[in-house]
Amino acid sequence: MADPQHVDTAFVEQTSEEPRMPGHESALDRKPQWQPRYPGSGRLAGKVAIVTGGDSGIGRATAVLFAREGAKVAIAYLEEHDDARITRDACEAEGAEVLLSAGDLGDPDHCRGLVDAVIEKWGRLDVLVNNAGEQHPDEDVTEITAEQLQRTFQTNIFSMFYLVQAARPHLQSGAAIVNCTSVTMYKGAPILLDYSATKGAITAFTRSFSENLVADGIRVNAVSPGMTLSDMGRGALERRTPESKQRFLNSIPLGRAAEPEEIAPAVVFLVSADASYITGQNFVVNGGDRTESYQ
Repeated sequence: MADPQHVDTAFVEQTSEEPRMPGHESALDRKPQWQPRYPGSGRLAGKVAIVTGGDSGIGRATAVLFAREGAKVAIAYLEEHDDARITRDACEAEGAEVLLSAGDLGDPDHCRGLVDAVIEKWGRLDVLVNNAGEQHPDEDVTEITAEQLQRTFQTNIFSMFYLVQAARPHLQSGAAIVNCTSVTMYKGAPILLDYSATKGAITAFTRSFSENLVADGIRVNAVSPGMTLSDMGRGALERRTPESKQRFLNSIPLGRAAEPEEIAPAVVFLVSADASYITGQNFVVNGGDRTESYQ
């Protein structure tokens, strides 16, 4: 399969202070663990899936596990071609057909082009995983610029609207959507004001959209990961002081952050026939954390 030759960054440059967020996982010294932990059982055989943010972290772990379960996978990402190729190779090693799509999901035209490419290649779309996201920590609300606020909402929630609008005509009864939200929606995060707000919006969107589609036999659910050692999550953890980091980890009953490979099985479950009676729900995967804040 040919590698992407370029990314149209014009739309990104108009609205983003940091268009390269969240970064390249391949540059991390300690790589997140994304490899599937169990043999596949064909739970997604014959299905066609789009996974956004599929180049790294939870998205990569999900894409590869989908491949192991028999799905054909379209991996959508911004511009991290090196990371995306690793995901593609891992999916193909599982015997899956793969489509790479680079570009800004905050652009509705790109979302339409992504769905069109999937339909042209495979003729159907069964599963949509809205996982792509970004965050920009700020200690003071006055530090959040209009450009950053727009960018965070554009990537984290507007892109979901754009993508489901493009996908909706192709989704038939039995299709499933999973949106990646966050425990920050419940707990808050004092230095992630705009990010947490988008995650609340995603949860409300999930619940409302599930009601909108239920009569057509299409299920919509969300996954709320706790602290996960993806490139973005690891960066957030490492920004803490050693004392704050240890307090935070001690507050989690399991005593540690999650690896991406521990989140992906929840996504597989929710899009599979095993979850045929589950819709409009938010599946929390956070190590048993019950604390009220990240402080």
